[in-house]
Amino acid sequence: MSSCSSGGSTSFALVCPQCGISCKNISMKTIFHQVRFPEILDIETGSYYYCADKSCSVGYFSQEEKVIFKNQLKIFTELKNNKLCYCFDINTEQYVDSLKDGTAETIKNFVIQKTKVGDCACEIRNPSGQCCLANFKQLEKTLNLDK
Repeated sequence: MSSCSSGGSTSFALVCPQCGISCKNISMKTIFHQVRFPEILDIETGSYYYCADKSCSVGYFSQEEKVIFKNQLKIFTELKNNKLCYCFDINTEQYVDSLKDGTAETIKNFVIQKTKVGDCACEIRNPSGQCCLANFKQLEKTLNLDK
């Protein structure tokens, strides 16, 4: 369906040291594009995991117990504001409003089309390193709108 990169993430998972949810492995490329200066100077290459729990303050962590907090990320405000698509600056509220007014398909089709032609940058813009398209389906499922 899309040509969106998986962000170099593998199927490995580790439990977040703060909230205890299972977290996916993340590429160093994603981390180096997400962590703010000057904290980025202290990042050591290794195997890191992304915590997607919005209530958890941990952004990334390693098996070696290194922790990068969400407030150290460039997109901290966007995380707090429920960004849905990091590549095209669409937040959850905007998409929910578009679902209500019947314009959601236009937005979703735009993202799908841009992803197919490689105009997305999920690996570096999305803190999870994953394709943003899955966020739309997940939100629709949460709202019981998936078909």
